[in-house]
Amino acid sequence: MTLIGMLHHRKDPRKVRKAYAYSVVAKAEGVEFFYFTPAKVDIVNKEIIGKYYENGVWIDKKYPFPDVIYNASYPLTEKAERIVNYLSERIPFTSHSVGDKLSVYKRIDEGKDFKRYQIPTLELTDVKKLLDMINLYPKIVMKPLSGHQGAGILFIEKVDDEKFEINDAGKISIYKKQELMDLALLKIQEQEYLVQRFISCQIKSGHIYDFRLHVQKNGEGKWVVTSIYPRIGAFGSFTSNLGSGGYTAFLDDFLQKEFIDDWFNIKRTLEHFSLSFSNHFESLYDGVSFDELGIDVGMDENQRLWLFEINWRPGPPIIYYGELDFAINTIQYAKHLGTINKNFSSKK
Repeated sequence: MTLIGMLHHRKDPRKVRKAYAYSVVAKAEGVEFFYFTPAKVDIVNKEIIGKYYENGVWIDKKYPFPDVIYNASYPLTEKAERIVNYLSERIPFTSHSVGDKLSVYKRIDEGKDFKRYQIPTLELTDVKKLLDMINLYPKIVMKPLSGHQGAGILFIEKVDDEKFEINDAGKISIYKKQELMDLALLKIQEQEYLVQRFISCQIKSGHIYDFRLHVQKNGEGKWVVTSIYPRIGAFGSFTSNLGSGGYTAFLDDFLQKEFIDDWFNIKRTLEHFSLSFSNHFESLYDGVSFDELGIDVGMDENQRLWLFEINWRPGPPIIYYGELDFAINTIQYAKHLGTINKNFSSKK
């Protein structure tokens, strides 16, 4: 029987909602599943004190090293990181980082096949590049390279040659050119940024929106679409982030309302893009395979798709009862990797 370990930084699996779903699905799939933290790993004896779910309770049990590890979170300390690195060198991990926004952009650019979907982007190493971009495009976006959930994003619109409107988390201010340069310099001294053209994607009501394309590997190691759903920003917001007042809807209902006669063709386009892009994107990484991706795309007024962001740990879908489908794919793919690992190990 394949043994799957779920690695997380939280001590209590009751505080990790998806742990329960995974344990239930694992039992149905005929695999053994346990939850553990880096602190419970005994490197010397190659054992782990993990927790398994039984009759409503998480129970401690000693396990050998598993056949595969679903690494569900980052290590929080240097010691934990050393243990995670030790495990990753010996046991297949399901999840792998895609890198920061700029490295992802460069890979797709060099891969060429999906280059046309990329938004014009520059690494913001000096403030002159900000001026270069805003001279090309009157509305631009500054983003932290490693930011998430819309944190730290600035929307900048050129009013005239000396005045610029800045939207910082909904707070709108007018800056003179030198003030804007000073602000940008301060930002890039604090952390790495990129700057890119602003792409307007709006529904009829004027709300900003994009699509989350959630794909996963299945039990055969092939990409499948778990869910596709629109993310609609709060009115007046420049982001569609659900954690900042945004909301979502069922895909068919949304498309039929917004695109009427074109809705079905757009749905098929999104589905095709999800799978074709995922296969291409994975091919850009030598020796690395991904278990899931959250691909954020926008669609402008000409129905042209634009790649906004690629997330390697997007979390369970929040619609279509997607959490169960998400758990099934996660466990089946982990089982697939574990079986390959066991077969390989037995031939050594």
